[in-house]
Amino acid sequence: MNNTGDSNSTDQYKYSFFGHPRGLATLFFTEMWERFSYYGMRAILVLFMVDAINRGGLGLDDTTATAIYGLYTMFVYLLALPGGWLADKFFGLQKAIWYGGIIITAGHFSMAIPGNTTFYLGLVLIVIGTGLLKPNISSIVGGLYGDDEQARRDAGFSIFYMGINIGAFLAPLITGYLGEGISWHYGFGAAGVGMLLGLIQYKATEKYLGDIGAKPEMTGTPEEQQKLFGRIKAGLWGLGLFCVAAFVAISSGWITINPVAIADASGFIIFLLVLAYFAYVYIAEDLTTDEQKKIGVIAALFIFSAIFWSGFEQAGSSLNLFAERYTDRDIFGWLMPASWLQSVNAFFIITLAPVFGWLWVWLAKKNLEPATPVKFAFGLILLGLGFLVMMFASYYVVGGNEVLPTWLIMTYLLHTCGELCLSPVGLSAVTKLSPKKLVGQMMGIWFMSIAFGNLIAGRIAGQFNDEAIQADPSLLPDLFWLIVMTTVGGGLVLLLFNKPIKKLMGNIH
Repeated sequence: MNNTGDSNSTDQYKYSFFGHPRGLATLFFTEMWERFSYYGMRAILVLFMVDAINRGGLGLDDTTATAIYGLYTMFVYLLALPGGWLADKFFGLQKAIWYGGIIITAGHFSMAIPGNTTFYLGLVLIVIGTGLLKPNISSIVGGLYGDDEQARRDAGFSIFYMGINIGAFLAPLITGYLGEGISWHYGFGAAGVGMLLGLIQYKATEKYLGDIGAKPEMTGTPEEQQKLFGRIKAGLWGLGLFCVAAFVAISSGWITINPVAIADASGFIIFLLVLAYFAYVYIAEDLTTDEQKKIGVIAALFIFSAIFWSGFEQAGSSLNLFAERYTDRDIFGWLMPASWLQSVNAFFIITLAPVFGWLWVWLAKKNLEPATPVKFAFGLILLGLGFLVMMFASYYVVGGNEVLPTWLIMTYLLHTCGELCLSPVGLSAVTKLSPKKLVGQMMGIWFMSIAFGNLIAGRIAGQFNDEAIQADPSLLPDLFWLIVMTTVGGGLVLLLFNKPIKKLMGNIH
C-alpha cells in the first residue's frame, strides 16, 4: 500500500478537505456515487422481485426474493476478500477501484434492459465490481493518515462515511420515484448513471492520492512475481469461463437452482472460509506476537460485526416490505413510494456523522474516548432498541391497522446512531490493527463479516411473509423480538469482555 506513515505530509494537506488530506475528497465523491448506485438499486430490488409480472416485476414469492436479495448482498461483500488480495498482490489499490467502477457501471446498465437474463447478469457484474472497489477505497482512506493520527483517522472515516450516505440519501428518492412510479428498469438505469459520474470524478482527481495504493505490495524476485502473475491470470480466466458457462446454463433453464437452499449452504461455507483464512494468516504469514494478537481482535470483532449487520440489513428487505404493506404512506391523496423511506437512515447519517466525528476527537482530547469494543457494544444495543420499536409497531399491524411512517423513522434513527458507533469505527480499527502488508486482505475479511450478516438478514426476512403473518399474527412481533435479544445480547457480551480485548489491542484503542 506504500503507506510509510508520513502520508500526512505538508504537500498532501496543502489543498485540504475540511482539514483532511485532499485525497479524501477524491475518495469521498467516488464512494458517494458508488453508494448512490448501490443503495439506489437496493431500495427497489426486493420490491421489483415480488411485484407481479404484469406490472413489470419478477413475480417471485417473499421467501425466494429475500433469499436472492441475501445472496446478492452477501456476494457484494464476500468478493471483497479476493478483491483486496488482488489489489495487494496484483493491481494496486487505485487501479482496483477504477476497474471495479467500470464493471459496476456495466452491471447497472445491464439491469436497465428488461429481461431475466440481463437482470441476473447485472447482479453478477455488480457483485464482481464491488468486490474490487469496496475494500480498496476504504484501505486508501486509512493510508492518508500517519500512524500517530488515530483520532484524526477516525474523524476522517466519519467524513468518508458521510459521503457514502449523501449518495445513499439521494439514490432512493430518484430510483424509487422512477422505479415504482414509471418503470423498474428506469430506476436501475439511474443507478448506472450515478456510478458513471463517480468514475469520471475519480479519474479527474486521482492525482491527489499520490502513491498511496498506486502499486501492489509485491515480494519475491521478478521471476517469482512473473509466475504469480501468470497463475492469477490463468485463475481469473478459468473462473470467468466457469461463471459464463454457469450463467448460460441457469438462464437457459438447463439447470434449476433453489436460492433458499443455496443461501443456507452459503452461510456454512462462509464460516469455514473465515476459519480457514485466519488459520492461513497465522500459519503462512510471518507475523510477530503483537500482530497475531491484533489479528485475533479482528477475528473477535468479525463475529459482532456479523450480528450487527444481520439486523441492520433488514432495511432493504423486511423493513422495506413493512413500509410497502403495513405503513400509511398517503400524503394528501398522493402515495409516497415505499422506497423513499430507505433515505431516512442516510439523512440521519449526514446530520449526525459530523457530530459523532467531533465527539470522538473531543473525548480523545479529554482522555475519555470509549475503546473500540465499547463503541461496538453501543452500536449493537442501539440496533436492538430500534427493533424493539418495530416490535411495538407490529402489534398495531397484527390488530389490522396501518402504522404511521414515524415508527420506521424512529427505528432508523436508533439504527443510525448504532451504525455510527460501529461501522466507521470498525473500518478504522481494521486499518490500525492490520499488518501493513495485509491491509487490503484484512479489509476484505472485514467485509466478509458484512457479507455473512447480509446473508442472515435475507434469510430472516424470508420469514416476513404476508400469508404466514395472516395465518399466525404473532409471527411479526416474535420476529422483531428475536432480533432484539440477539443484538442487545451481543452488545452486553462485548461490554463484559472489553478489558481482555483492549489488552490484546495493545496501544490501539
